[in-house]
Amino acid sequence: MGSDEEFMQHALSLARRGSGRVMPNPMVGCILVKDGRVIAEGWHDRIGGLHAEQMAIADAEARGISPQGSTAYIPLEPCNHFGRTPPCTEALLWAGVTHVVIGARDPNPTVRGGGCEALRQAGVEVEESILEDECHEQMREFMHWCRSKRPYVLLKAAVDPHGRIDGDQSQPAERFSSEASLEIVHQLRSESMAILVGINTVIRDNPSLTVRGPDIGPRDAPLRVVIDPSVRIPANCTLMQDDSAPTLLIHCDDPGQTDDSAHVERIVLPDDDGEISVDRILDMLGDRGVQSLMVEGGADTWRRFLSEEVVDRAHLCRSPFALSGEHGVTFEEHELVTAGLRRISVRDVDGDEVSNWEK
Repeated sequence: MGSDEEFMQHALSLARRGSGRVMPNPMVGCILVKDGRVIAEGWHDRIGGLHAEQMAIADAEARGISPQGSTAYIPLEPCNHFGRTPPCTEALLWAGVTHVVIGARDPNPTVRGGGCEALRQAGVEVEESILEDECHEQMREFMHWCRSKRPYVLLKAAVDPHGRIDGDQSQPAERFSSEASLEIVHQLRSESMAILVGINTVIRDNPSLTVRGPDIGPRDAPLRVVIDPSVRIPANCTLMQDDSAPTLLIHCDDPGQTDDSAHVERIVLPDDDGEISVDRILDMLGDRGVQSLMVEGGADTWRRFLSEEVVDRAHLCRSPFALSGEHGVTFEEHELVTAGLRRISVRDVDGDEVSNWEK
């Protein structure tokens, strides 16, 4: 016989199975409980797939158990509108669920209390705000975008023991993070809707900014965003040639006639003395539905986002391996502190010191 909190924790754990695969939808789980025991469970597993409530009802049917008279535990208020799937409120009513316990209301304008109200009007008992903080935290990117219409910003940085992010500029760029640390980076990319770099990073490193390893299908690959005020991006760089993910170039100068591939889009934003406003970039991405943005580099780009105090979270990897040369661009922890972030965890990852920071 579990408590409301224990059942909701179970639903939250199920929701995490959809991590990286359901964006722009939030991660949601659902369990059906009858006579104090769980009779069925479900989660939103993939974009375009069944919602958690629908999967839980289907699970009950597959087990040969009637959901009639059961209680549903759901971290997020059920939807009451038609989208890729029918309303979850209708599915719960059809299944005969008589009691619904939710963690948090859905701030999306298409819901905003409408799901709870529809269930109550149909005679279903609705209980709210069970583990509300935990539910908000698990869906923070979705919640942030619904309220601000801007993406939640994660800054990712890697430095050597001396705080340098690059070595001898006359030599090719060096990789110095461990393979295990790189796997974490790809997991973070898989949980992001867009990845952003400055033009100097593209010219110096020629990154691909793709997700390797974690399965994100069938959702779209993260949008690759390049801040390129003066249209300096090389036509033969990976981001321009590789069509496995979309690329968005942000200019403040008109690029004129281009011969871009279909996966490349260019947009011109007003500049401030040759620089494109971070606020304008975030507003533009938010308007495009981008809920989570990973800012990968380089140092000038990190500092611009930090100085505007728009970074919500940071991931910093400090490698024990020193880069070549005696000089180079540096980036230190105090810059995160100055921007209002605090270190919440630190761990050893195959010799690298990996720390996580939040506001």
